[in-house]
Amino acid sequence: MLLNKWLSSVADAGREMLSGKEGSRAPKTLEDYCAELMSNKGEALGTAIANEVALSYQATDDEAKLQFFHHLLEKYSPNPDAVIEYANAYREEPNYDTYVALSEAVEAPRQKLFKRMNMATKGTEVIVSLRRDFLRLVKSHPELKPIDFDLLHLLKSWFNRGFLTIAEIDWNTPAVILEKLIEYEAVHFMSGWDDLKKRLGTNRRCYAFFHASLPNEPLIFVEVALVNGLANSIHPLLDPDSVPIEENKPLDTAIFYSISNCQSGLAGISFGNFLIKQVVMELKKELPELTQFATLSPIPTFRRWLSKELENKNSPYLTHTTRSTLSLLNETDWSNSQEHCELLQPVLMTLCAQYLVKAKKSDKPYDPVTRFHLGNGARIEKINWMGDTSTKGLGQSAGLLVNYFYAIDEVEKNHEAFVNKGTIVHSKEVAKLLQGN
Repeated sequence: MLLNKWLSSVADAGREMLSGKEGSRAPKTLEDYCAELMSNKGEALGTAIANEVALSYQATDDEAKLQFFHHLLEKYSPNPDAVIEYANAYREEPNYDTYVALSEAVEAPRQKLFKRMNMATKGTEVIVSLRRDFLRLVKSHPELKPIDFDLLHLLKSWFNRGFLTIAEIDWNTPAVILEKLIEYEAVHFMSGWDDLKKRLGTNRRCYAFFHASLPNEPLIFVEVALVNGLANSIHPLLDPDSVPIEENKPLDTAIFYSISNCQSGLAGISFGNFLIKQVVMELKKELPELTQFATLSPIPTFRRWLSKELENKNSPYLTHTTRSTLSLLNETDWSNSQEHCELLQPVLMTLCAQYLVKAKKSDKPYDPVTRFHLGNGARIEKINWMGDTSTKGLGQSAGLLVNYFYAIDEVEKNHEAFVNKGTIVHSKEVAKLLQGN
């Protein structure tokens, strides 16, 4: 509280200085404020100018944002002549002075600009939104990619795992946070407050990770269902009222059924490899009777991968027979046909096992959810047929879902095996599917 008051007083002083300095001169552009921010050295005035940069950026449309990003590339990139000069000096005499000089020459001036923008009252929030806009616009303007190197470099240090805090979310959590849970749910759509109430109801838990610079903006949500044994279908977890409660069955398993990254501006930034383990520890403190911890996860790029393999005449995963069987997926109502499902199930289950364990992208598992959970120390436990028969589930993964299992005493070992050796730890059941059994 005292820190916020002090920051506000600094900002107020800066605003007075800035208004007196500008007087009746013509309004400045975003680019003008950035140049002034780079040249100013005082904290009070610097904070005021940073606020003007933030406000000016937030007021721009996409065309002006694109113009600003090109300005950052043109005016705030390293000087190539200086880089070569100091690189040659370091090569000739590699000492402290030449190393520092080379490091300063290589660092893009826009990194300094972003750091100074972060002096604004909501500077971090603005920079995260700036990167969200950048990632959207750079798709059609790849020449701007160098800017993202600098944004990533800063955001990775600012959003280091050590700066995150975990909090349990329940029906008594402030509405501003609960609304974010509905808005940011990325795995299983929430239609509104009724859906949210079910997900925060009996035998349900929800946790969120926060950063001090974004106190009302969760970074990650983890939704948990307490059940008996491994869950194989998502529908009873999303709508518990639809399934009769079985008496005398202990709730021995925590199922992580939805993990949502909330800030698209932080895409590509890892928050650490043991987030799920921290949630497990929170659950164990409250419910020591829990003995199993696993996910019921989507396989978001399985059908996309399968389409690419069907286009590849030399695919190592497909035979003439399997290609013929997979053509049934083109039928509009294939999932409601028992005959089609009986033919497709063994083919899709085997292909999905091969996809999760063998398919690679840049020497990592093709599937992004697999990369996340293996990096967190899980193993691929079980593939579930018709686990998600929603339109989204059928479109992404032909209705398949996967359990990733978190054996607490094996998490670190699995993580190290994956990170250092690329080992895809999987169960005997998945191994049988790989053999076509």
